[in-house]
Amino acid sequence: MISPPRIRLVALDLDGTLIGDDLVVRPRVRAAVEAARAQGAAITIVTGRMFAAAKPFATTLGITGPIVCYQGAAIFDVATGATLRETPVAQDVTREVLDWAHEHGVHAQCYADDVLYVDEINRFSRRYTALARVEPHLVRSLRESFSHRPTIKIVLVDEPERADAHLAALRALLGERAYLTRSHKDFVEVVDPAVNKGEALRFVAERLGVTLEATLAVGDAWNDVPLLDAAAVGIAMGSGPPELLARADDVVGDVAHDGVAEAIERYVLR
Repeated sequence: MISPPRIRLVALDLDGTLIGDDLVVRPRVRAAVEAARAQGAAITIVTGRMFAAAKPFATTLGITGPIVCYQGAAIFDVATGATLRETPVAQDVTREVLDWAHEHGVHAQCYADDVLYVDEINRFSRRYTALARVEPHLVRSLRESFSHRPTIKIVLVDEPERADAHLAALRALLGERAYLTRSHKDFVEVVDPAVNKGEALRFVAERLGVTLEATLAVGDAWNDVPLLDAAAVGIAMGSGPPELLARADDVVGDVAHDGVAEAIERYVLR
């Protein structure tokens, strides 16, 4: 166990970290977050979700300040709903990804103005909306709708065994023109290369007047690697992939064993 300075900002991933498939913040976790706040620490959520899908959990935890959404591509103020920063995907990248998805028969989704857009309601869209609990907006063609309209993020949804191949193919296609990551075994996500969860943590910390040396972050998936790298104390949930566990300062239990509470109790409430 490392001995960090006093933690003044706690950054928490959402799915697989704060909540499991039941979408419930467990009592011990809520109590630990409240205790950290009472001790003077600010709390933020850093997620791949859209704001509409993340705000209910922020409200549950009493968060009123900034939270990070879309893998860092947009940052919102919970109390006002204001967009503090937004970085859309480059238009040529959007067109190429949607063309690739169409050619390979992969379900794609786009986001604009915090609305989810799809051109087909199928088992893949339903798999996503069951987790996000948002209603999609159906369009005739994503390629037509977003040929000249910016999207904040593109998500490709497929069977888990195909996701690694999709990720490799898109990295070969796009190079450094996009940041590609996975937040879930079924998803490949595409955002602008200038953003990620770690970069977004820096933005939130600066806005709150906190140095990165006083931050703690907890995550569970591949997209949380930059977040854990940026924080002074990076904690991985025990359910995380090897790539994340290897970069973490410490490992705690999974959602069912209140890993977030364990991290806060160990490093913030000590």
